[in-house]
Amino acid sequence: MVTGGSRTFPLVPRYRVSGLPFGGARSTRRGRGSDLAGFRAYVPGDPIATIDWRASAKVSSARGDDEFVVRERFADEAPSAVVVLDRRPSMGLYPDWSPWLSKPAAARAATETIVASAIAARGAAGYVDCADDPVWIAPRTRAPVELILQREETATFSAGADAVQRGLDHLVRSGSSLGAGAFVFVLSDFLEPPPRESWLVGAGRRWELVPVVIQDRVWEQSFPAVGPVVVPLVDPHDDAVIEVRLSAREARAERTRREHARAELLAGFGSLGLDPVLVDESAPERVQRAFLEWAERRRRALWLRR
Repeated sequence: MVTGGSRTFPLVPRYRVSGLPFGGARSTRRGRGSDLAGFRAYVPGDPIATIDWRASAKVSSARGDDEFVVRERFADEAPSAVVVLDRRPSMGLYPDWSPWLSKPAAARAATETIVASAIAARGAAGYVDCADDPVWIAPRTRAPVELILQREETATFSAGADAVQRGLDHLVRSGSSLGAGAFVFVLSDFLEPPPRESWLVGAGRRWELVPVVIQDRVWEQSFPAVGPVVVPLVDPHDDAVIEVRLSAREARAERTRREHARAELLAGFGSLGLDPVLVDESAPERVQRAFLEWAERRRRALWLRR
């Protein structure tokens, strides 16, 4: 289990946060913090330390009278982070001993990393999935990991093709406490991506929507040159093994199709202004690295906008 700051990453917001007070993220509210919100006239009771003496001198000189101007700052607040986990059968593929990717293990590692990062930022962490009936664990600051991992260990990967859409819709209905700037990490292989409208609803609430794409680099991002041999393929819905003979030409066509599908998926995220986390290994340190790379990209993008 990830605890403390052992495997965390910085939650880099695009929007100002409306969350728990006394955190480390930029807020929508005025208060004690590091980001300047603006200036206003002094009123009795304002702390002397908030007076901007240079601005006050300029205003006093222009008006020919003593005028004091104080600085207002945005309060530093703590963000909420919610994990939306896709529980379609394809997300249950590959056992823990797989050489590079077990999707259930990668999802567990990603969930633990997200929760630990939210807690390290003095924030709150929550969870939602639609395996059978929708399950919603509202964001909390105390012991959310145990509740979430208990759900992950007992729930099955049996959801329908619309699992991600249902999860986001359920979050919209149940997550009324999620304010602007809340992070919503959607964990899925996105082999059956949700409609654009599902993302737009969350964006309209100014949530920080982050797709976490968990795909096998050999069999889902691409396809190996296997022809002409017999390849055993597993149906994720019932674990039935089907032996298929592919020619070299058919294998090339399948590789082209899958690489094109991934390129389209990432381009679609880009058109929506979403920057995904890309996971193709399940080792916890590799999953953390994927999130650190995402945070660094976001920092650079924010710096370039300034």
